[in-house]
Amino acid sequence: MSTAAEPLRLTELAAYQEGSVVSRTLLAKLTGTVTLFAFAQGQGLSEHTAPFDAMVQILEGEAEITLAGQLFRLGAGEMLIMPAQQPHALRALTPFKMLLTMIRS
Repeated sequence: MSTAAEPLRLTELAAYQEGSVVSRTLLAKLTGTVTLFAFAQGQGLSEHTAPFDAMVQILEGEAEITLAGQLFRLGAGEMLIMPAQQPHALRALTPFKMLLTMIRS
């Protein structure tokens, strides 16, 4: 993806694919990454940990996120900060898109 300044419609940069999770890295630097995800309904990511803090922003649809054993249901316009080393998982309640910002410093 170009880093040249141009307005883009974020939700149009990754399309849903039935039965799949689609990801697109928008920015990758030594200090962190910004990745757009599109989850088909029912798709998800199994429980895992990450070595860095991350912020999830729901752009459209609804997701269920489990963070350190606590269940959250998030919809468009909501966000959740996931601290490093905390186990987390997510599942698409509806088709949904999210922006994941991971900070490595």
